[in-house]
Amino acid sequence: MSAKRKMTRRDFLKTASMGSLGALLAAQGLPLAAQDALINIVGSGANITSDPVTFRWVDSGDQKAVFWNAFFAEYMEAHPNVTIQYDALPWNEIAQVVPLGIRNGTAHDVYQRPLSVTLAQAVNEGWVAALDDIIPDFEAWKASFPGGVFVEGITGFNGKTYSFPATANKRYGTHLLYNVAYLEEAGVDPQAGPMSADDFVATAKKVTENGAGRYFGFIMGGNQVNRWGAIVREFSRMAGAISMGVGNFDVDLSTGEIPYTNPLYLEAIDVLLRLRDDGSVFPGTLSMNAPEARARMPQGAAGMILQGPWNIPIWLRENPDFDFNIAGQPLLDPPTLVPITVGPGGSNEIHVNAAASDEAKAIAGDIFHYLGTHAGQVAWATLVGAADPAIFAEAIAAADMQPLERNALLMFNEQVRVGPSQIVRNAETAAVNLELRPVTPNLAETVQGIYTGQIDDAAAALADLAGRADAELDRAIAAAAEKGAEVSRDDYVFPNWDPYQDYGEEFYAELM
Repeated sequence: MSAKRKMTRRDFLKTASMGSLGALLAAQGLPLAAQDALINIVGSGANITSDPVTFRWVDSGDQKAVFWNAFFAEYMEAHPNVTIQYDALPWNEIAQVVPLGIRNGTAHDVYQRPLSVTLAQAVNEGWVAALDDIIPDFEAWKASFPGGVFVEGITGFNGKTYSFPATANKRYGTHLLYNVAYLEEAGVDPQAGPMSADDFVATAKKVTENGAGRYFGFIMGGNQVNRWGAIVREFSRMAGAISMGVGNFDVDLSTGEIPYTNPLYLEAIDVLLRLRDDGSVFPGTLSMNAPEARARMPQGAAGMILQGPWNIPIWLRENPDFDFNIAGQPLLDPPTLVPITVGPGGSNEIHVNAAASDEAKAIAGDIFHYLGTHAGQVAWATLVGAADPAIFAEAIAAADMQPLERNALLMFNEQVRVGPSQIVRNAETAAVNLELRPVTPNLAETVQGIYTGQIDDAAAALADLAGRADAELDRAIAAAAEKGAEVSRDDYVFPNWDPYQDYGEEFYAELM
């Protein structure tokens, strides 16, 4: 998918009445309020070349693509010499395209990092440019964001910022989205209260029986490997296996231990195995990525999917006749619901290719700067909605948003908390992140192997994963300490962590 020069809103205004314009914009899923915000592209003072230049950007698309396609069209109108190639790709393809492009010198100017590559790796390998040198008036721009968005060791190292979290991260990507008609036929109403894992499995089986081969109870993007880890991790966390990501594995920061031997992980995996063994999973799930699975839902292929809020505006726009609703994630141990925790920083990190031309870096800096303005944030919040929430709270309040999207944000407000960070506690642990190597196979790869039958003993596989992750954390801490960092495993223990509360400054102060 790429943004090409096309008729813009200004062109429409010259030829259409406001009534027909509104209908046309609505058909594109672009509310008028958002269009007006997009028109106001605030200049950053960047020195954009007047020579013809092609600027290339790749990310995971979904609802973000609605914003970028509209914005890039406006940007090219404001800068006629700039041609923007925008590629919205599934994560599986990003994992191939970005590293290959880096190796052969054809990488996009701006890209999202593959999920398997940590920021520390990208910095150490020279993949990413420091944004301090690219975004105009960088310090003032950075200061306009809420505290905790940019954090040393999370978005940057050694005083330089390499990652821009384009969106807030107070959300999770495994809540329930369901076909209302199918669940009503099965006699189930997820709005009546939290659905237990047993109810979830039974509902999937009942929907499958009702479908008689025409539709099934559950669908997921099984060849997008991160989805296996997401479901098991979030099911376990919401049942009480609290943890935070460190490198590409998890640590229970209340104890400093690796959580994978917690029985809740086996319970979560068992939910997937029961769905498989009941025949409740849509055939072909293992060959689909997450966007393909999402697209099957409005076609009537399945009754339920566990994904994120990005589905909501996409379905509302592309499938207006699809009767769906959302609910919280099914619970392993009702009525227990432990909030899922996210760390400081944000989500949807974007980066500038270190090898990009000076002209491309200037354009990237100009665009990034726009996202730090009120106009940019309101435009983002309106077009992207709850899918990938804007970082500025005042922008969300001002945005034109569908009721179902606001319901999702309210749900996240109840079910998501900010957890502790070893980097906020001790900035020198950023040096540990620079040393961490990916643990392979990781949780997602392990769960996928268990589901497909390639791994016979799930408990042994999780214990092995825990042992490897534990050893890697110890190794990285030792390596950082040897280079002069004052760090220890104690930095990863927060005995005062209450997962029902946001972990704020007062809790860090208690550990001083």
